[in-house]
Amino acid sequence: MSDPDPQRFRTLMLGDEPSFENVMTCVFSIQPHESHTYRVLLEQPNSTTEELAAETDRDRSNVSRSLATLREKGLASRRRHLLDGGGHVYRHEPTPLEDAKDLMHQTLDEWCAYVHGRIDEFGE
Repeated sequence: MSDPDPQRFRTLMLGDEPSFENVMTCVFSIQPHESHTYRVLLEQPNSTTEELAAETDRDRSNVSRSLATLREKGLASRRRHLLDGGGHVYRHEPTPLEDAKDLMHQTLDEWCAYVHGRIDEFGE
């Protein structure tokens, strides 16, 4: 997991009432379209990449990359679903919102601990 971007924190703190997607984008150091994909996935769990692409009005390959990022950050998972006529498709599930919020707190706490350590090192 990468460290949150300090400039994003500054922008977040100075802005008006940030949305959940703004906070998620900042804490996980992801793009706004990735946060939006997570929110859509919360509303439509068990979706295929194609279904999410249609819902988000984005290209399938871009949604696929967003989903890969969300899986890397622990915000989504996928499972292989066999089709009756042969072949398979992946269905995607969001990490439950409460778990995602816990992960956001943990990520932010880890980053704050890192920054506090750096502050303590100044002047040594």
